[in-house]
This record gives sequence, structure tokens and C-alpha cells, in this order.
Amino acid sequence: MSSNQLDKKSEAWSALFSEPMSELVKRYTASVFFDQRLWQADVTGSLAHADMLAAQGIISDADHQSIQKGLGQIQKEIEAGQFDWKLDLEDVHLNIEARLTQLAGDAGKRLHTGRSRNDQVATDVRLWLRDEIDVISGLLAELQGALVDVAEQNIDVILPGFTHLQVAQPVSFAHHLLAYVEMFARDAERMGDVRRRTNRLPLGSAALAGTTYPLDRERVARTLGMVDDQGVAQLCQNSLDGVSDRDFAIEFCSAASLTMVHVSRLSEELILWMSQNFGFVRIADRFTTGSSIMPQKKNPDVPELARGKTGRVVGHLMSLITLMKGQPLAYNKDNQEDKEPLFDVVDTLKDTLRIFVEMIGGELNPASGKREGGITVNAQAMEAAAQKGFATATDLADYLVKKGLPFRDAHETVAKAVKAATSHNCDLSELPLSVLQEFHPSIEKDVFDCLSLRGSLNARNTLGGTAPAQIKIQIARHRDRLPG
Repeated sequence: MSSNQLDKKSEAWSALFSEPMSELVKRYTASVFFDQRLWQADVTGSLAHADMLAAQGIISDADHQSIQKGLGQIQKEIEAGQFDWKLDLEDVHLNIEARLTQLAGDAGKRLHTGRSRNDQVATDVRLWLRDEIDVISGLLAELQGALVDVAEQNIDVILPGFTHLQVAQPVSFAHHLLAYVEMFARDAERMGDVRRRTNRLPLGSAALAGTTYPLDRERVARTLGMVDDQGVAQLCQNSLDGVSDRDFAIEFCSAASLTMVHVSRLSEELILWMSQNFGFVRIADRFTTGSSIMPQKKNPDVPELARGKTGRVVGHLMSLITLMKGQPLAYNKDNQEDKEPLFDVVDTLKDTLRIFVEMIGGELNPASGKREGGITVNAQAMEAAAQKGFATATDLADYLVKKGLPFRDAHETVAKAVKAATSHNCDLSELPLSVLQEFHPSIEKDVFDCLSLRGSLNARNTLGGTAPAQIKIQIARHRDRLPG
């Protein structure tokens, strides 16, 4: 079959077949209109493969130079939006290979020596995802930094801490925000772990059994930066596993799902805090929308959408797990379905983190290098809410324990005091000393120090506690570990 016939049929395996693929099947099986985003990884991987083939004497230096020149031209065409993506060529890999053959002739055909699309696509997805993880890790650091900035401005702001969405104990608003910093820090750690397992080279596995050519896989891995912290090349050690494994993508989607769950929890709190019933914070108008019928409304659309998109990301995780669960070794066409969920998870997570960085911390001021115009805190509303619900009841119990009562007896005594305060429609701190002493004679005037909100905060001066002194230590720790 001539090369013109091959171009017409557009199938690398067409010599075996007696009839062309139907248009319906062609559209059903094609992936080029979503996997073309892998083009940079495909070009990068191909350049590394060609470099190794030349170094091993498998292709000539002249062919190597032609391949380099052709791939450079393809890169320029794609970046300029001038590359002609063809449905007939099915995917990003065949599109680039066909164009390279047009530009470099037989040298372009020799590029595929010692590799298959199976190990090629596995390598491309790993290279692409590795770079996306780096972007996401940077965004997680930015979001942590934005939360730390807001926390540092609100160390002395008192917020009612809730359990079961009921007032439990007073905490610093900064302490509350730093809880999310810890969550996102763990998310960043997970991303780092996923990156290490993603950054392993399948190329050289060929279709499934390896290849007869004397490939130097370690050289390719080093060229592509697929090395550990000591510079040791990281390779997929089993060719069957190398072409069929997608657990790195599943693991990434799992880490992404946890990140989105943490974003969703923060979103839920922002939605509550913005409501008129709370009035604790205000987010900038550019992150809200109005109502088509109720002119007084400012709706927290961004947090609500983030909460909703969390389900979307978790759904993609379930999709990938289900995709892989019944596949025998080695590669199967099912794996084409890994890309759209993975791509959407990456896009959704990046967009969500970017918008939360700005919504929480504000826009970056180039002059000062600081973010401005993030969430606005209503400290008075927070403190007033903390006065409700007997938030310092536990402090009174601790006070009695220090006076010698067993904790369970102190607990019962305070419960009676709370009941009395409820009947008087006042807080524990507003009960007269004489009334408090009716519940236990050891109660003295100094009880009011522990019954105050600020006294309660200051008393929790242990590692991980909400005392301002501890919060300053934690902020300094986060400043030291975060970039910038």
C-alpha cells in the first residue's frame, strides 16, 4: 500500500483490514479532540526517545536531527493554533506522528522504533499529570498562605466554636482558619506522594512484553526528569504493569477528592457565616450573584458551586476505579476512558483553588506584593454569638476541678448552673457570685476570669490550643514552611 493510500485510510494498521472503519465507529473510538492537550508531553517524550535511539545507534544522527527539526516545527504549529488536528488520525499520538512523517519522511517513521502507543500514552499521561501536580501544589501553598494571612490579622477575634452546629466553646477565628491550613497542608503532602509514584517511566515497555531493541530506558528517564531525590532513574519495572497501570491517576483523583472535600467544608462554613443569621463574614461582590426576583439578595455562588463540584470530582474517582476493576492484563481500549475524568478533575481542582486563593486572600497588589480585598470579618458579630449558648461552661467545670471536685461532679454542678442561667435568661458570667456559690461554696470571685471569653481562650495555652500565644507559634511555623 502506498503512503498516499495510508494517509487516506489514516490507520497505522490498515494493511491487515479489507474495509475502512465506519464513520460511527471512527467518532466513537477517537480521542483526539480531548487528548490533544497531551501534545506537549508527547513531543517531550518523543524527543527523549529519539535522543536515546540515536545514542544507542538504533537510528542515525541524520534521522535524529530530522526528527528534532520536525518536532520543533510541530510545536510551533500547535502553539500558533495552526496544527491541523484530524479525526481520521484518532488521537494526539497518530496526529503528531503523521505530521512528523510529512516533515521528516522516513526519519519520522523510525521514531516509533522500540515503542508502542501503549507505553507512549502511559508516558504522556504521567508527564502531563506530573506537571499539573506541580501547579496544584503551588496553588495549595498559595491558599494556605492566604488563610495564614487572614488568621494573622484576626488572632484576637473570638468565634463561637461549634459541635453539632451548636455553640460549644469560644475559639479564636485565627485558630479556626488554621485548622484548614492543616488540612490543605496534608493535601499538599498527598500530592507530593502521588507525584513520586507518577514520576516513573513506562516507555520501553512497548506493547506489553518489552522490546528486542537495546534501549537505554534509564537515559530516557533522566532526560525526562523521572528521577528520585538522589537522581536515580525511576522506571516501571514490569512491562505488563507499565502499559496497563492507571493507579497513579486513581491515586491522584483520590488526593484531589480529599482536597475538594476540605474546600467543600470551608465553603459550607462561608455560606453559613455569610447568611444574615450569622453575619460573621462578607466576601467581595465579585464572588457573589444577585437574585432575579429578590433585589436584596447576595448569593454565595462560588462557595456553593465549589461544594457542588466536589461531588463531580468524587464521581470521577469512582469512574476511574470502576474503569479499572475488571481489566485483565495488559492494555485494553477501556483505558482511553481514563483521560476525560482525569482532565476534568485537574481542571476543576485548579480552577477551584485559584478562585479560593483570591476569594479568601484578595487580589495581589503588585506594588506591595501582598493580597488585598479578601474576606471581611465582622468581629463584633462573632463575639456576640460566642456569648450565647454558655460557651464557657466547660471552663467553669475545669475551675471546680482545680478546686478539688472530681470532673463528673463538677460537670453535674455546672449543668445545674446553666439551668439556672437559662431560667434567668442570662449567661453564666452574668450570674451574681452569690448565686454561683449556691452551686458550690468553693466558687470565688476569680471565677469570672475563667467565665470570660478571652479568659477561656488564654487558658488553653497548650500545643494545638486556641490561646493567642499558641496561634502565634503556629503562624510562625506555617510561615517557615510555606514559600515566600
